[in-house]
Amino acid sequence: MPVADKLETYLAEHERLAAASEGPSWLRDLRREAIAQFAALGFPSARDEDWRFTSVGPLVERPFGLAGDGLARVAADQLGGIAFGEPAGGRLVFVNGRFAPDLSSAGTMPGGVRVGDLRSALERAGEDLEPHLGRIAGHAVHAFTALNTAFLTDGAVVWVPAGAVAEAPIHLLFVSAPGDAPAVSHPRVLIVAGEHSQSRVIETYAGLGDARYWTNAVTEVLVEPHAIVDHYKLQQEGTGGLHMASMHVRSGRSSTFSSHSLALGGAWVRNEVVAALGGEGGDTTLNGIYVADGDGLIDNHTTIDHATPHNGSHEVYKGILAGRARAVFNGKIIVRPDAQKTDAKQTNKALLLSDEATINTKPQLEIFANDVRCTHGAAIGQLDEDALFYLRSRGFGYEQARNLLVEAFAGEILDRVKLQPLRAAVERALLVRLPGRAR
Repeated sequence: MPVADKLETYLAEHERLAAASEGPSWLRDLRREAIAQFAALGFPSARDEDWRFTSVGPLVERPFGLAGDGLARVAADQLGGIAFGEPAGGRLVFVNGRFAPDLSSAGTMPGGVRVGDLRSALERAGEDLEPHLGRIAGHAVHAFTALNTAFLTDGAVVWVPAGAVAEAPIHLLFVSAPGDAPAVSHPRVLIVAGEHSQSRVIETYAGLGDARYWTNAVTEVLVEPHAIVDHYKLQQEGTGGLHMASMHVRSGRSSTFSSHSLALGGAWVRNEVVAALGGEGGDTTLNGIYVADGDGLIDNHTTIDHATPHNGSHEVYKGILAGRARAVFNGKIIVRPDAQKTDAKQTNKALLLSDEATINTKPQLEIFANDVRCTHGAAIGQLDEDALFYLRSRGFGYEQARNLLVEAFAGEILDRVKLQPLRAAVERALLVRLPGRAR
């Protein structure tokens, strides 16, 4: 089927959804605007610089229908391996993009903190969401963000009012339960952190089974002045899972935002992060660990936009690739003309465990101010043979020695995960993904 016909498939699906959808008029207008923009942009191709090394072929080789209700295929005991304990802040579970209240659990939150599903929030207080929902994520230039917005019906809302301190982590768990036919879900997350607030949010994306499915997720984060947000994203899609996700962050004066991307699954994965530092004295941290083996592809594209003075940003991504896996890393730092005294650091390192694994890495600096301190670096290599020899001479087998070195390589990122249950879960999942380990 030609790509143009596949676009028509999504346009027709949107028309059917729009005819049945309710909600405030501004949301219906937003959906219509987004589907028109998606039709104008179309699917990206290798002619687009940001997609030069990543083919969207797996997403366009066949049309994906809108995922149906998969609740009947998910039982509570299936969540044990991906839930890593009972978070004190509660857990919201979504199946195929739809809220699953029977699988969710309430937590204890300070007064005024609202954590709930997007559908109910739109029915209850849609006017509160209008200034933020769809306004932080730029669907004007991002085709897949536009597609998500066009099908925006459900997702998660985390609203932390000014001055609130939500120390307990809030867990948002998105589960894909594919059926017989390839299907797509469009999860949406909105996080609003009020002035002087503090919060921790975990997003987990996981798939059940090996069938082909597509998750097209969008997260919007507003960090108001002096607020602190500690964000974690754990991606454990199934072996047939396609994962396209973008996170758009807008931060205010003297705010602190940190995000830790932990990508450990999926056949085709692309994560995009766009962080705009819009107030003086802010600090943004982006950390990531990504693992791929077999014929998997994982692509990380990050943009940190320094628009105001006296801001800092810190970014470290590390990849572990085996088999015939391919990875792409593109990290861009933009320093606007008024963003004097910017301090920005970026590092990407990749460890190749086989001769057939490859990575394309492209660090970028676009600096339009003259009083700044910006650095970037990239390194690609294999395991240190001397270190392997040393460990084996001390009685370790080859696989055991190799795994110790890989764990040490990942440790720089995992040590920055402040939540012990999450860190332990990622360490276990990492060991399972290493070639030669029993699955």
